[in-house]
Amino acid sequence: MSAPSLGVVGLGRMARALLLPLLEAGIVERAGVRAVVASDASAKRLSLEHCLELGLEVGTDPAQAWRAPVVILAVKPQQLEQAAEAAALATSTAEAAGEAETAGGLLISVLAGVKLGRLQALFPTWQCVRAVPNTPAMVRSGLTGLAFADSVTSEQRAWVGELFALVGEVHHLPEAQLDAFLALTSSGPAFVALVAEAMADGAVAAGLPRVLAHRLAHRTLAGTAALLAQQDLHPGQLKDMVSSPGGTTIAGLRALEKAGLRSALIEAVLAAAQRSRELA
Repeated sequence: MSAPSLGVVGLGRMARALLLPLLEAGIVERAGVRAVVASDASAKRLSLEHCLELGLEVGTDPAQAWRAPVVILAVKPQQLEQAAEAAALATSTAEAAGEAETAGGLLISVLAGVKLGRLQALFPTWQCVRAVPNTPAMVRSGLTGLAFADSVTSEQRAWVGELFALVGEVHHLPEAQLDAFLALTSSGPAFVALVAEAMADGAVAAGLPRVLAHRLAHRTLAGTAALLAQQDLHPGQLKDMVSSPGGTTIAGLRALEKAGLRSALIEAVLAAAQRSRELA
């Protein structure tokens, strides 16, 4: 499947993170990207701050984006109804002009909590995909969960998977599992960042300079994640590897257990999953 033109409705961090590797890989030509945002002020700011490096022009006429055969929908959730109205207007205009081939196509939504049923109801002429990427996609180390409407073809599914594979690991999941996926992978970076910050604060309290403490905390987390992944270790195995009898690590682990860190993290993931269901 090819995409001679690509509509992008909303141009936040995630949309830009997806666009750059697409352009670099030549999957979409810069001239074929139709990126639109809600206001002239946003278009001007994005053009000055971000999109010069992408070589893109940013507009405010949504009809331009909705005439493309593939659209990435990356607006804020409160702008969803407005986007649906623009899509319907573009579709009716295309049909009136006898351009049926531009009246609908493949719609890839990255809106958190918006389920396929609602997407398909709001965009009835489109084949809808629900994508849940996480912020490490910005450095091409992301995780993305994908769920597809029944109307999406196998060729389209493969193409969407290849798109998100450019920014990390891709998992095709039943939509019912996406709330849990989001809670772990999309909310998880914030939980990890909080752990990193707290570890650095502890190191400062123990006597390290602030800048060094932050760098060491970040590198410790990154190195630990790499070790777990590359050696396919269960977290408990790694914990036991560094916990000598009567040593420093087991003393620290005891303090964490007394403080309820394990339970707090479990509850954080469950709370995020529940909130995702509520937003839907």
